[in-house]
Amino acid sequence: MKKYLPSDKMRSLIKDNSSLLMVMSRFGISLGFGDKTVKEICRDTRVDCNTFLSVANFISFKETDCTQVSLPSLIDYLKRAHTYFLNFNLPMIRRRLIDAIDCSGTDDVAFLILKFYDEYVTEVRHHMEYENEKVFTYVGNLLQGHLDKHYSIRTFADKHHHIDSKLKELKDIIIQYYPEKENDQLNAVLFDIINCEQDLNSHCLVEDQLFVPAVERLEEDLKHHSSFHPTTTLPDTSSQAENKFETLSEREKEIIACVAKGMANKEIADILCLSINTVTTHRRNITKKLQIRTSNGLTIYAIVNKLVELQDINLS
Repeated sequence: MKKYLPSDKMRSLIKDNSSLLMVMSRFGISLGFGDKTVKEICRDTRVDCNTFLSVANFISFKETDCTQVSLPSLIDYLKRAHTYFLNFNLPMIRRRLIDAIDCSGTDDVAFLILKFYDEYVTEVRHHMEYENEKVFTYVGNLLQGHLDKHYSIRTFADKHHHIDSKLKELKDIIIQYYPEKENDQLNAVLFDIINCEQDLNSHCLVEDQLFVPAVERLEEDLKHHSSFHPTTTLPDTSSQAENKFETLSEREKEIIACVAKGMANKEIADILCLSINTVTTHRRNITKKLQIRTSNGLTIYAIVNKLVELQDINLS
């Protein structure tokens, strides 16, 4: 696939991939650009053209020259994306989710779905605030020539997880376990969730494959001009194989019921006369079988599949 070039018309890029409208917005590029080329628009809006094209080509699965990225420009892009998710997209989905499900207080599954979503948004906020305050500040210091002996971008990269996974889990829970109703609003908000999930995944990939390598190159350049030699943290090479859905055992159902009642692993072990290691193994298998990784998700599953009584669950 031919990559986008500075001489291409911006409208041609949008026609080829409409999701690049979000890329433009996060670079601060407004609509109404007429027949101007990418280079002309970037010049007019003071956006680094190479960085814009690197992101646009990467998002569009085209050949990408990662070495041409300007870190100040890319950081500005990532910060704008964080603002979009935290201040607009995720709150908008919450409002539409409330309109789509029964939040009157009589539908406990709906309550748990909303609780799941709110806790997810809190996690996303912490994730992005850490990047804004710690990671981007670190890179800002690097750009000024200051190395940190106790931190490197690899420290961030090794712990960087894709924050779209729980949103995918919520989508799957709603599709599989929320009682079927003729509800166009719910279908519409599911579409919003799917789009947000894909957008968040793309955002994390830009961080992993454009931002982190660019910072590593900067670190290496600075090391060659100093006596600084940080300890390299080895990345986690453990693989996660995909597991198909399997039937739950009776013991696994008992453990799900205990989780739904708010019990910790030690409590579950005591009640079921198991070791903590055995409970941990069962929970790992449950996660693989159901693809549900959170206690809230298991609670919704337990209610829908009548593994617990509602009065046994603390909904506060």
